[in-house]
Parts: sequence; structure tokens; C-alpha cells
Amino acid sequence: MKDVALPAGVIEYDETGSGPPVVLLHGLLMDHKQWDRALPLLPEGFRYVRPVLPLGAHRRPMAPDADLSLRGLVRLVADFLDALDLDGVTLVHTDWGGALFLTAHGLDRRVARQVILPCEAFDNFPPGLPGKTLTLAVRLPGGLRFAARQLRIGPLRRLPMMFGQMARRPLPDDLVHRWTEPLLRNPGVRRDLLAYCRGPLDRKELVRDTEALRRFAGDALVLWSPDNRVMPPEHGRRLAELLPAGRYAEVPGAYVLSMLDEPGIVAREIGRFLTSS
Repeated sequence: MKDVALPAGVIEYDETGSGPPVVLLHGLLMDHKQWDRALPLLPEGFRYVRPVLPLGAHRRPMAPDADLSLRGLVRLVADFLDALDLDGVTLVHTDWGGALFLTAHGLDRRVARQVILPCEAFDNFPPGLPGKTLTLAVRLPGGLRFAARQLRIGPLRRLPMMFGQMARRPLPDDLVHRWTEPLLRNPGVRRDLLAYCRGPLDRKELVRDTEALRRFAGDALVLWSPDNRVMPPEHGRRLAELLPAGRYAEVPGAYVLSMLDEPGIVAREIGRFLTSS
């Protein structure tokens, strides 16, 4: 793993390959390993960069005074692209939808193309039943650590309010243990996640910032999983219609984490987009 210092703190990242940059983001309580199944199947000739954002599975706590609200994390993504001097980026979104707002905040100058897998959008913050569970956990003393322990138990992890609606295929123990270890062991990581989860959310502003994608002129692929219950299927088509150069495709049978459920389909569709645009 490499690391880079940003105003908010040190961000770790992994990269492989060379060529035009493709930045693969990840979801809440996850890290770059979310992409391990699909990454080897993506086409050569690109530089794949996978940052570990401060969303609960990161191992390096941010600065105590860092702005880790939704708006602050949008700025952090822009700062990451700046720090690595990445231009002509293809930005890939999944689960966490904050980086969709780069355009709304005037921070998308380094982004040339976007791939949008099932993720938060419009007013679906936090999303679905798993989002409601997390909202409850952050309100209870010790709630985050309790939730992390439950995620480590396979039958509990597969309940709808945990990861049962996030992935159709059971997530391996070693992956979930990796994602929950920082939250269990490091109070700075818990502080960071609480700062994000307790940040203000204005529903009208969320919708307005999503709809600002009308101003994004680059090519975009919305690669949605219509069978998932967390990110509404209509949001996928709505996003594709918003984007001036948007196209729509589906990953049948997958849930939110389609790169884990159907890595071959996800890699094929992203590969076609990368090599044909």
C-alpha cells in the first residue's frame, strides 16, 4: 500500500497498471479489497487506483479537526485526485454516493468519465434497511463496535439489516474481519465514522446535488443491479437520463456489491466502456 498526505489526513491507496487513470471507490465499512475479484478481469492499459476512504474500514485515522461530513468527504476525494495529479480520470462509484457530488461542488475538473454502480443518490442517504441499522448504531453508546461484532458472525451478517441485502453471495469471513478490525480496535477510526454518520443531511440539497450531474459533459456508464433492495432500480435509469452522455446497463442477479456477486459481468461492462469511449 502507498499513502499520500491530504489536508484531512493520510490516505492509503493501492495502484496497479499504467495508462489513463481509473479510480475505484468503495462503500461504507469497506475498503479497496471490495474490488479484488473484478480487478484482475479489467483490461490492461489503464492505471487502476484504489484509495481507502475514511468510511470505517480505514487504518489511518484522519486529523482530529478534519471535516468528515458528506461535503468534507467530497472535498477529500477531489484533494486525493489533486495530490496524485490525476487527469482524465474515470471515476467509479459504488455504494457510497458522495463523490457523485463533485460536479455540484465544482470539483470535477480532473474527472473525464464516470461509472456508477448501485450507490446512494438523490435522497437515498443513508440507504435502505442497512442504512437505518447504521443510523441506529451511531446513536447508541458502543453501537458501532456492537454492530461490527455482529458483522463477523456469518448468519447474522446475512440478515437483511446487515449485509444480507448488500451481497447476494455470502461475503467471506476474512474480508469482513478485515473491514471490521479498524472499527473494533482503533478509537480514531470510530471517531471518523461517527463524524461522517452524524453529519448534517438536507434531503432537498441531496437531490439538487445529484441532479447537478446534468452539467457533467463526459461519458458515463450507469451499471445498475435491478434486483437489489437498497438502491432503488429507478435511480439507475434516472441517473442515466440525467447525464448528457450517459448510457445504462444492468448486472442481473447481483445486489449492491455487484463486483463481488458478478465480477465477470462487472469487469466486462466496465472494460467495454473504458476501451470504447
